[in-house]
Amino acid sequence: MLDEIGKMLIYFGLLLAVFGALLILISKAGSSFPIGRLPGDIYIKRDNFIFYFPLGTSILISLLLTGLSFLILLFVRKQ
Repeated sequence: MLDEIGKMLIYFGLLLAVFGALLILISKAGSSFPIGRLPGDIYIKRDNFIFYFPLGTSILISLLLTGLSFLILLFVRKQ
């Protein structure tokens, strides 16, 4: 039991490291990668008020993570 939890924590840590590296690469790409400025992101700016809700970005990230988890589970179950 503890063996499986340890493996799961290692995989989760590796996944976080890869995700962190991707975020660094995306930020260095600059304006060529529109994360945070996608259609569907809500941005309201008034006199002394700014509201930002990245709905389109959230949906895109959710779809990507769902596909990634599906592929990981597919490869794990084949072994």
